[in-house]
Amino acid sequence: MPQRTPFIRIPVALVAHAGTWLTRALDSMLAPQGYRVLSVTSGLELLEHAADMRPDVVLMDANLQDLDSIVVCRKLRQARAVSWHTPVIMITSTPATKQQRLAALEAGAWDYLSLGVNAEELMLKVDAFTRVKLETDHVLEEDTEPAGGLYTRRGLERRARELVSDAFRRHAPLACVAFSVEPESHDAPSGAAAASPVVVAFAARLLQASGRASDAIGRAAAGEFLVLAPSTAPEGAARMARRLSGVIEGAGPRPAGLPPLSVRAGFEAVGDLHETPLDPASLLEHASAALVQARSAGNGSRIRRYEA
Repeated sequence: MPQRTPFIRIPVALVAHAGTWLTRALDSMLAPQGYRVLSVTSGLELLEHAADMRPDVVLMDANLQDLDSIVVCRKLRQARAVSWHTPVIMITSTPATKQQRLAALEAGAWDYLSLGVNAEELMLKVDAFTRVKLETDHVLEEDTEPAGGLYTRRGLERRARELVSDAFRRHAPLACVAFSVEPESHDAPSGAAAASPVVVAFAARLLQASGRASDAIGRAAAGEFLVLAPSTAPEGAARMARRLSGVIEGAGPRPAGLPPLSVRAGFEAVGDLHETPLDPASLLEHASAALVQARSAGNGSRIRRYEA
């Protein structure tokens, strides 16, 4: 292979094969290129240990002996044992048919390749796919909080740009919902308990567990959260605000010493972003402004849509 740019860190390649030939063959190719090669010997072992091994690329035998390889690949994706930006490549020792390739791609594999037919093509694709994984990890580390996985403000701004561009192109709806989480007790000063790590972790866990897979959930400030909701029209944003507010307020048991919580929400939403353009910064700012209006409403409406 030609001279390559060094990896930003040592990549981990996880090989799943019942025998030894594939593991040895791949180890002899990958280790000299700077990979750390780990291996499992069955589909069940792959499903059980993939998450803990945290691979940067998975190379699995297309003919595992204990489980159907297509099913294993699909379960890896469905259970999120590996992230969607982790490449999974199925390897066969015989020429791959069109039907096999399509089935693998449908299950979440990035490719279906024959080791014996073109080992050089395999190595070039593994190298390219792994670099995408490493670079994506690097971006996500900057855009998300290490502890809880919430988007940072920088990450929310980047994701907002992506979603606005996509919604504009597709004439699709888009919403942003802002939440504040504070103690229900009137004796507690506004924002006091909201700033505590216990409250933030509790609310963040509930939002992540109850949000949709497509939602981008992040921190705006202490005790305040923003949820970017693709394909969500104004009425859907209002329902989301009510539902997630109810989840946080009604959840139990709460951590020891944590009083009942009160949630306020504000949102901005557009039914067709192409017809009513809105730039990413304004989308976030409008949701936060609507939240300010909801928090200042006293005993009035606890959920507000942005009004200029």
